[in-house]
Amino acid sequence: QVPLVESGGGLVQAGDSLRLSCAASGRIFSSFAGAWFRQAIGKEREFVAYITWSGDTAYVDSVKGRFTISRDNLKNTVYLQMNNLKPEDTAVYYCAASKLYEGRNEIGYHYWGQGTQVTVSS
Repeated sequence: QVPLVESGGGLVQAGDSLRLSCAASGRIFSSFAGAWFRQAIGKEREFVAYITWSGDTAYVDSVKGRFTISRDNLKNTVYLQMNNLKPEDTAVYYCAASKLYEGRNEIGYHYWGQGTQVTVSS
């Protein structure tokens, strides 16, 4: 198991910023892909962003230009910087990691955190 622990969620107003962190228990992110997914009430979990072991990134269209995923291998942490937050960004955000998969499909990720709530008021 590779425990992942998310932090940084909270209640903010539209237009504000938050930075989510995903800390791993071991030195995994240097060779693992890391990703963020989110799930709003009444909706299925959806892909938000991923970063490959080599540093390539990808985003869902709705967050492009507002969110940035990054990784600090020395700290075994993946981040999601979220700027210009909108009410539709309200969801539980989950961190995920995979040694074998780099992509948008949650099925490819074997390690998951417990989630952190992000609520954006209008």
